Amino acid sequence: MEFGWNPILSIVICCLLLVVSAKNDPAECEVCVGFLTKFSNSLEKSDLSNEAVLKDKIKQQCKKAIGKDERLCYYIGGLETSATTMLKDILKPIGFQKPVEKICKELQKKNDQICELKYDKEIDWMTVNIKKMKVKELKKVLEDHGMDCKGCSEKSEYVKKVEDIARSHGRTEL
Repeated sequence: MEFGWNPILSIVICCLLLVVSAKNDPAECEVCVGFLTKFSNSLEKSDLSNEAVLKDKIKQQCKKAIGKDERLCYYIGGLETSATTMLKDILKPIGFQKPVEKICKELQKKNDQICELKYDKEIDWMTVNIKKMKVKELKKVLEDHGMDCKGCSEKSEYVKKVEDIARSHGRTEL
C-alpha cells in the first residue's frame, strides 16, 4: 500500500486546526471576560452565597459602566433599559466561582452579540499624529474622555481639544 499526498485530507486537517485555534482565541468575548473579571474581583467571599447581593452589585457596576461595558450590561440585563435579563445565568455560576471564560461561552450560546463586543484599541499618546486623525476619530476621543466640542466647526478646533487630552496623558511635544 502506498501513502501519497491527499489534498482532501490536507484541507480537512487545516479546517480542524482552524476550528480548534478559534475556540481558544483569547480575544473572543474580551468585553464579557473583562467586565465579569472586574466584577468577580470586586466581590467579598460573603457576597458569593447571596444572589440578591450579587444582583445589586452587578447592577451598581452596570450603572457606572461606559462604552462597551455598558453595551454588555444592556445585553445581560444589568441596566434598567435592558429588554431582557440573563443575570441568573451569570450570578449563579459566579456564586460557585465558575471561571468567567466559561460563563461567557455559555452566555454566547444564548446571545451571540455578547462575544462580538471588542474593546477599542488604546491610543498611544506619545506617538499618535493627532493632526492626521479623522474628525470622526477626534470626536470619539473626546466622547471617550467625557468631553464635547460644542460649536466646533473646523477640524483644527477638534485637534486642539484632543491635544489638551494628549498633554494630560504626559505628551509634551505636539
